[in-house]
Amino acid sequence: MFVPASQAALLAPQRAPGLSDPRALLRDLFDTAVAAVSAGHCLPQHLPAPPKGRTVVIGAGKAAAAMAQAVEAHWSGPLSGLVVTRYGHGAPCRRIEVVEAAHPVPDAAGQRAAQRMVELVQELTADDLVLCLISGGGSALLAAPAPGLTLADKQAVNKALLRSGASIAEMNCVRKHLSALKGGRLALQCAPARVHTLLISDIPGDDPTLIASGPTLPDVTTCADALAVIAKYGIEVPAAVRAHLESGAGETPKPGDARFEGHRSDTLASAQQALEAAAARARELGLAAHILSDCIEGEARDVALVHAGLARQIAQRGQPFDKPCVLLSGGETTVTVRGNGRGGRNAEFLLALAVALDGLPGVHAIACDTDGIDGSEDNAGALLGPDTLARAAALGQSARARLADNDGYGFFAALGDLIVTGPTRTNVNDFRAILIV
Repeated sequence: MFVPASQAALLAPQRAPGLSDPRALLRDLFDTAVAAVSAGHCLPQHLPAPPKGRTVVIGAGKAAAAMAQAVEAHWSGPLSGLVVTRYGHGAPCRRIEVVEAAHPVPDAAGQRAAQRMVELVQELTADDLVLCLISGGGSALLAAPAPGLTLADKQAVNKALLRSGASIAEMNCVRKHLSALKGGRLALQCAPARVHTLLISDIPGDDPTLIASGPTLPDVTTCADALAVIAKYGIEVPAAVRAHLESGAGETPKPGDARFEGHRSDTLASAQQALEAAAARARELGLAAHILSDCIEGEARDVALVHAGLARQIAQRGQPFDKPCVLLSGGETTVTVRGNGRGGRNAEFLLALAVALDGLPGVHAIACDTDGIDGSEDNAGALLGPDTLARAAALGQSARARLADNDGYGFFAALGDLIVTGPTRTNVNDFRAILIV
């Protein structure tokens, strides 16, 4: 059943599906995971005490609007500010303005929002507090090109990075060094006010300096590191970008910089929390649950091969776990785009998993992005069952051909197996569950 986008991240599952309905059970686990990392659930207990002076809220990311709503609902003093989120991910706020902009490639709306954010934190005092709400997606949404660079330069680099297969850490390393605000520079704009950053992590390993490219935290990477990423993936960048990096003009403030003294950051929600909630829900339903990892990275189709091998060993050998059980994992896979199809990394993972399992009886799976958007499509992810390949063949669909064309979306759309939630207004990245019965 479709859940309206405004409610998707707030509703815990109401029914209790069993092994007789694997699809409902897997969807139940996903909904539980998303609800556990919603801003309304995670943020209130992390709010600081109001300052002597003003409180200004700024922020960026797919969860920014929901985080702003939670702040407004639980803040006892005066409040003002602005956050930027992805188109369609907004939410009504009374005192904090919500602006929508483009993701994953930045646009002029994001650039204007970033400039206005900087204007809001000028002329603050040491008695004031800047509450910064950061979540995944903020790198593209907080679009502030470094001096000498243009929005078009950043758009070109972003597009190339997204197609390259680079990890999120590698992409954000480059982005930090092409920005006027990322890599700690936004915090410096707030001086002398104290900055308290609240984070929802979409980063494998939850390194706070990587979430949305760490706009309020010092950065350990360098321009040389950014150039190395560009060289590693053979990315063609505009001449101005290369000159900016080679000159060192894009260097970021480093750990130990006195300008960050007194600042604080807290991570509110992560993939691990989502997986633990799903595992607890599975056990409530009488099903053994095993968390493999919250920080799996790599090509989606390669990750699928490993998951398929483990599922096959359980199904056929009862090792390393007895069945029935569910395997849970998170992180952020990547897709090196070689075809012309549609589909995000979760659809790619499932399509590769289907090919590898080849209709293995008793194995069902779900893979979704917790933000409700798999890549740039309108689905969160999809469902897979032992009959997936047979049903596809009956429709004249070749899983291998679709995978070669990076067309996971088209494959699962033809089967009616896409999961569409709408924006969940949170983001802890990939959620995968494989049920073996």
